[in-house]
Amino acid sequence: MSKECREFDLEERLIDFAVRVIRTAESLPKTKIGNHISGQLIRSGTSPASNYGEAQSAESRADFIHKMGVALKELRETRIWLLIIMKAKLIKPVSKLDALSDENNQLISIFVTSIGTAKQNRKKTS
Repeated sequence: MSKECREFDLEERLIDFAVRVIRTAESLPKTKIGNHISGQLIRSGTSPASNYGEAQSAESRADFIHKMGVALKELRETRIWLLIIMKAKLIKPVSKLDALSDENNQLISIFVTSIGTAKQNRKKTS
């Protein structure tokens, strides 16, 4: 698989993830807490796609690592919001969130690996 194809696949996954996060946020109860969590979830769950897009146009390896780090931070925040939703049983059955939570964890792993590789490559070229 070419590098361009892998990048496109990750971009598509992040966009699909963002859409799934939006749909999840829309299904939260229309209460004070539901609205609060919905807003937080939308912010953290949609930003990795745009941050990844920015990373693809990074001006340097350090800039790439920074932008990928921001996307990773947002994915980790999204993970926490999903765990809160599950623990508080704001969406029932809780199992409805299993696939989204799994995708979130997979994306976190991809970003951790990618950032680690970029840091290793930075050391090799310094």
